[in-house]
This record gives sequence, C-alpha cells and structure tokens, in this order.
Amino acid sequence: MSNKIFASIDEAKDFLYSKLGKDESFDVCIKELHVKSLPILLVYMSGLVDGNTATIQLTPLFFEDEDDEFEIDIEHEDEYFNHRFNFYGKSEPKDRDEFLLGVLSGPVGVITLHGHGYLLELRNYPGRQPDEPDNEKVIRGSRDGFAENILINAGLIRRRIRDPQLRFELHKITSLGKTDVAIVYMKELVNKKHLKWVKKRLDEIKHDGLTMADKSLEEWLFKQRYHPLPFVRYSERPDIIAAHLLEGHIAIVVDTSPSVIVLPISFFHLLQHAEEYRQAPLIGSTVRLLRYLAAFFAMTLLPIWYLLATHDEYLPEALSFIGAKEESTIPLILQIIIAQLGLEYLRIAAIHTPTPLSTAMGLVAGIIIGQIAIDVGLFSAEIVLYSAVTAIFTFAIPTYELGVVVKYFQIIVLLSTVIAGVSGFFIAVFIIFSYLCALRPMQVPYMWPLVPFFPKAFLRVMIRFPMADDALRPYIVGARDRKRS
Repeated sequence: MSNKIFASIDEAKDFLYSKLGKDESFDVCIKELHVKSLPILLVYMSGLVDGNTATIQLTPLFFEDEDDEFEIDIEHEDEYFNHRFNFYGKSEPKDRDEFLLGVLSGPVGVITLHGHGYLLELRNYPGRQPDEPDNEKVIRGSRDGFAENILINAGLIRRRIRDPQLRFELHKITSLGKTDVAIVYMKELVNKKHLKWVKKRLDEIKHDGLTMADKSLEEWLFKQRYHPLPFVRYSERPDIIAAHLLEGHIAIVVDTSPSVIVLPISFFHLLQHAEEYRQAPLIGSTVRLLRYLAAFFAMTLLPIWYLLATHDEYLPEALSFIGAKEESTIPLILQIIIAQLGLEYLRIAAIHTPTPLSTAMGLVAGIIIGQIAIDVGLFSAEIVLYSAVTAIFTFAIPTYELGVVVKYFQIIVLLSTVIAGVSGFFIAVFIIFSYLCALRPMQVPYMWPLVPFFPKAFLRVMIRFPMADDALRPYIVGARDRKRS
C-alpha cells in the first residue's frame, strides 16, 4: 500500500524514538492504543493539537461496538482503520519523512499494527486573535488584523475575496525550521513571470531557518545586501492585502508573522495608507499630498534650515527670524547631530520601554531634558524646534522602514550641506534621487510612475480618485487584465 511506511509498529516506535527522543521532551506524546481490536501508535505534539477536538474524535474508537460485524483482517488493516475512522481531515503520507514533518507541524500521527501511516488534521496553533494593527490604524474601517497563525491569516483574506481563482500555494522552506510560506495571488490576473521569479527564489533558499520570518525572507528573495530601502511592502491589514491582490500583486504569508509581504511595489506604495480610502476623495487626496510633503521635508528641512542659518545671503527678508539668536560654544552642526542622536535614542528606548512607562519616559525626555538643554546652553531653541518638527514629519510616513531610511538620507544631505553649502545640498539630493531611480527590484522601476514618467498613472498616484472612476491595474504588476470595471 502507498501509505505502508513501516514494516511494523515496533519499527515505527524505534524510528520515532531515534528522531524525537524517548522521554526527552515533555510535549512529545507517543502512546500505544487500540482502535477496536487494532493496535495503533499515536504520535503528536501536545502544544500544537486541539485537545477537545482530538478527544471527541478519537475516544469512540477505543471502545468495542457489539453491533459492529466488520471483522479485522490483518491483510487489510488500512481498510479496517478507514472504516472505523472515516474522518474528513485524514491524509496518508507517502514516506517516513513526510509523516514526521506532518507530526512536527501539528497533525496527529497514527501508525497501525503493520506500519500503515495516517495524519489526522487536529492541529490548533497557539497565538492571539486578530486585533487592529498598532501601526496601521484608521478612524473608520475594520478592526481585524493579521495574527501569527497562517491559517487565520488565510481566512481573513478569503473572507474579503470570495473568488475561486484566489490561490494559496504552500511551500516549506529551510532545512531545520521547515517554515510554512504561502504565495497568494489571483490566478487569472497575476503576472506569470513575477510568480515564477518568486517560486524560483523560494526554491533557492538553502538555510537552516527563518527565525525573523518575513524580514529574513525579504533579504533572501531580493539578496538585499546593504540596500537600506525596503523592496516590499509590509501590511498587517487584510483589507490592504486584498486590495493589492485584486490589482494583480503577489502576497506572501509567512507562518509566525503578523505581517504579510506585498510585491512588486514602487516607492509610492510605501507612502499610501488605508485612511486615504476611508475618507472622501478630496480629503483623501489632501492627506496623501500632505504625506508626500512630509516625506520630502523629513529629509530636507534640517539641511535647508542649516543652510539659511549659516548663509545670510540666501535668507530673504521675510524669513529673517531663521537662525540661532543665542551664541553658543558648540557649533551648530554639532548641536543638530546631538539632537538627532537624542531622538534616535528616544526611539530605541520607546521600543524597549514597557507600555505603562512609555508615556512617562516621553514626558521626561521630550519636555524636561529638552528644556534644561536649552537653559544650560547646550542647544538653541530653534534646534529643538526644527528637530521636533522633523521627527513629526518622519512619523507621518506610514511605512516604518521607509521612515528610518529617510532619517539616514537626511544625515547625508545635512553633512553634504555642511561641507559644500548649497551645492552640496543639491548634489546630495540629486545622488539620492538617482539612486532611487536606479533601483529595479524584480526588474520593476522603483520610482514608477515618476521615472519612467507615466502621466496618467502619476496623476492617480498623487490624487485619490473616486472609486467609481474606471481605474486600470498598475502597469508595473503586469496583470493580464488591466481593466477593473
């Protein structure tokens, strides 16, 4: 038989003990039981099994039924077991490795007297229930978000796209971790070249495990090396992922991660937010434009202020209030760097600080320390002001990874401005822009539709059009059907 993977139940027991150890792990359960008159070996991981369902399904098997006239036939014990246990969630592994991997993934393993193997779908992964993501909040809209359970995440997407062409291709990657990764796409829309590229990169991963889940996977997919910019979009909102799938994008769900990867993307995808589509088109467009300006000023405001504060010839009369009014022994650029380092340490400390203490820490750092630094002459008041405004602009960027990168770009522009003045400022901005234009992850222009310039697509990127308008799917995803209506 195809599912006869051991010569006997004793051989199966020896194999499992050699792989899982005997009494070495408290959560490994290997028990000898009977299904009516048939001896079986039950194997499962206690922390991955739904105990109540397992009890309800398996308990009736262990008692004799006087009215049951189906006699046991050793030569056909697989039929005997199938007759007694006609369970919808039952599968037959083809070899020992598939059986062992199944048990380690959560299903209950069963070995019959003469070595027939079965896997019973009785798993229940531990984890939290869907909650609203902290970093993608909306005023109106759904409050459910992805959890660390790949089954729950698949259900949240299925609930929003009830179409038979929605595909969830499951892959197990890495040699030791055996991480479950699902490639999600719309079969009739997805670009086959992009889908083939993703599958090929997954097959090329030769590593022991992806403990950092989706972020580790991004680095393996794109061989990112030291590029600071994110090449994918992360989202914890099922509605955002569903919207991208309908546009023809590919999503990747990694088990144990509450974030889902979207690709291919452009730079402008990283600046979009669900709140724009929960407001009227005019309001959504205004919010979007404000966010684009925030990203620009987060990188350039401090360098521009430094340029005007140190070069009076560039300062118009209407802006004469700009510039440090108090003399200080500390150079202006050093004050800026110290302030930026202080904000960066504040961000790091906020991550490590327990939630009940984070408010108190923010008050101490932002008000008391900042005011005392001004009073003792460490900073001028304008340094604190413009550093705080820059931080606000950074927080307005919806993608956390992009917000961090913009801060480092700001340092590059600032140092170039200090070294070469106004020429250094424009040279640094030009180099950064050229770097962004040169990026082509998945052979997709990172700055599309600005470079190369697609006027209609760029207009839709800048303005949130009404949903009733006939929209096309983005050109860069290469969808086989671009019309959405």
